Amino acid sequence: MDYIKAIENYKQLQGHKALQLRAVLFDMDGVLFDSMPYHADAWSRVMTDAGFNFSREDVYMNEGRTGADTINTASLAQFGKPATEELIDELCKAKCALFDTYPPTPRMPYALELVLKVKACGLTPMIVTGSGTPTLLDRIQSNFPGLFAEGHVISSFHVKRGKPYPDPYLLALERGGFAPDEVIVVENAPLGVTAGVAAGLFTVAANTGPLKDEVLSQAGANLVFPSIEALCNEWEKLFNEING
Repeated sequence: MDYIKAIENYKQLQGHKALQLRAVLFDMDGVLFDSMPYHADAWSRVMTDAGFNFSREDVYMNEGRTGADTINTASLAQFGKPATEELIDELCKAKCALFDTYPPTPRMPYALELVLKVKACGLTPMIVTGSGTPTLLDRIQSNFPGLFAEGHVISSFHVKRGKPYPDPYLLALERGGFAPDEVIVVENAPLGVTAGVAAGLFTVAANTGPLKDEVLSQAGANLVFPSIEALCNEWEKLFNEING
């Protein structure tokens, strides 16, 4: 994988003379937690029961959106009109209730090791997620104890426009006090990649789901890894190349 070329292409496009990392912005579902199979099952079941044609693949393609945006997007595509507030509230509650019946969500293999490596490099890890599932958010500290400071978790509760809009990542920059050339994004979903790129950030994708690598590349990912394990194994090399 040509890290130098990817970094140089990004700097040229964004007009940066250099990248000096201070933070890494992690997506949560599919990056820190192996939770997407549960989300895919819950969303597809709830949406299908409500009369939508919404498959598990549709869930992966819409991953990163807020719950309300997911429902609205599906309603506009299928029925040509936005969903009502009542329907959005009903389906979001039903999805969360179903999700909470599943077994505890496991941590993504090598996610803890990667975050520890990020901290060892003197960088600040932050979470930028479209999730609004309270139980999953509560599990961050138990699975990554002391690694994500209070105020360094951006969720669907904090923004009106979620991914693929850049708003969640721009808010992370604001809260962390970072400039665009001081962070990188770690994502696993095309809409998340689109959001990171739209915010002007160097965006790394780890393909932990069923989509093809090309989907992530076409969304604008500067680099695509086949797993979090692969990114973890290559972290020191990537960090050294980015910081020159």
